[in-house]
Amino acid sequence: MSLTPADGKRRADGGGGRRKGGRRRALRWSAIVLAVVILGTAGAGYLYYQHLNGNIKKDPLNLGDEKDRAAASKANAAGQTPLNILLIGSDARDSAENQKLGGAKDTFGTPARADVQMLLHVSADRSNMSVVSMPRDTLLDIPKCTDPDTGKKYAAETNVITNDSLGRGGPGCTVATWEKLTDIHIDHFMMVDFSGVVSMADAIGGVPVCVRANVYSHTSSGKGSGLKLKAGTTPVKGKQALQWLRTRYGFEDDTDIARTKAQHQYMNSMVRQLRENATLSNPGKLRSLAETATKAITVDNGLGTVAKLYDLSKELKKVPTKRITMTTMPWEYSGSSGRVVPKPADAAQLFRLVREDIALDGKDKKKTTTAVKASTDPAAADDQIAVQVENATRTDTTGAVRGRATAVSQLLVGKGFKEAVADSSAILSEATTVVRYPSADLEGDAQRVAKALGIPASAVKKSTSVSGVTLVVGADWSTGTTYKAPAENDTTPTSAAALNGSDTTACMDIDPNYVW
Repeated sequence: MSLTPADGKRRADGGGGRRKGGRRRALRWSAIVLAVVILGTAGAGYLYYQHLNGNIKKDPLNLGDEKDRAAASKANAAGQTPLNILLIGSDARDSAENQKLGGAKDTFGTPARADVQMLLHVSADRSNMSVVSMPRDTLLDIPKCTDPDTGKKYAAETNVITNDSLGRGGPGCTVATWEKLTDIHIDHFMMVDFSGVVSMADAIGGVPVCVRANVYSHTSSGKGSGLKLKAGTTPVKGKQALQWLRTRYGFEDDTDIARTKAQHQYMNSMVRQLRENATLSNPGKLRSLAETATKAITVDNGLGTVAKLYDLSKELKKVPTKRITMTTMPWEYSGSSGRVVPKPADAAQLFRLVREDIALDGKDKKKTTTAVKASTDPAAADDQIAVQVENATRTDTTGAVRGRATAVSQLLVGKGFKEAVADSSAILSEATTVVRYPSADLEGDAQRVAKALGIPASAVKKSTSVSGVTLVVGADWSTGTTYKAPAENDTTPTSAAALNGSDTTACMDIDPNYVW
């Protein structure tokens, strides 16, 4: 059986449908736990687990407008396609067990929030895996979403905290938010609840984590996860594992950034445990793990059976541990609010590397990015392609080059694009030249324009901000008739705080105020 991306349609009839309200909600930490559990159970054979299908809960993949979706990932020369899976966790207290584990009684029954979000990217050739975490306190734009159960439409919002997305119809709105931000096509999502993480951590038998000093995550006002560990390495399981994953107060600077770092350490250690621990070959342990995982999980319709999850596990298991890279979306503070926003250049670079299937560990063979990739949408004849040319040559230190849009539109006309026209209604500012198109039916036309001008594939982008094929002439092409693409930097930004999956030296620094 091959693994294919979900189509985002409503769930099929039968077992595993979603309960309204609470059942769509998930664990505070995240389905990252389930993803690595599947890694460990891959060898057991999916026929053994067919009876577990009824445990699996399902939700639509994407609740945004179709026009806002990122273009599907392109296959490589061998016909292989990358996989992008969004792992979501919430702070929902929607059951007695989750309330007991999560505390915060005042939030019982309120809309769930996506407090943990990680994008797992598996390369097309399955040689490497990249994980990008988004800090919970990130401010961004959330697109319009429609609740699949009630039909309620949530209007688009700007500059709001990212974890609000889950409460706007379910995980499909969180998926839509990621696609809008990153322009990365997401194939699947996974979620797990509080109690599921505890049960799975118990079934695994303990995951080693490290702190540099004795830590007790607790304040006199009741804040903190309750985690209490001695300095050094300790295997955590059950409730203690959940505490580790939830700890903010006590790790480093007591921010969500530090918590994300601790989650990365846990995930890497968990993967190593699952792959190295011989006890997981025990059928009884595997069955217990699979029972726990399927009861805890919510997935999109494209992953809604044990067979499909088994297929996914086989794909994940192909990736060597030493080629797994954990990162955090580059960020910067937004004023004095304590919230963060994506760090423009660094976040854009990280998203581009994932979008173009470039390994974050720097061990890829050099990929050629100057050629425009083939599109499933055939281009029209050159003289039938309408192109709007905009002048974006203005910079922070220089004004726009006068007449630049007209000069480049005339260049296009000379190349046979008779429908090219200059738009002088606005003077924009873009560092690099880009070709934008609004929908899939114009992708081929946009790529054809780029190819005619020597513009690289990475500069052809889908955007709902334009109404047709639009060539935005950036500051990198302020003169001349030949475009010279800037050399692209394919290294992972240092601000992404990359952690390799085989690194056994990771250890959390402790805020002295939480040392005991």
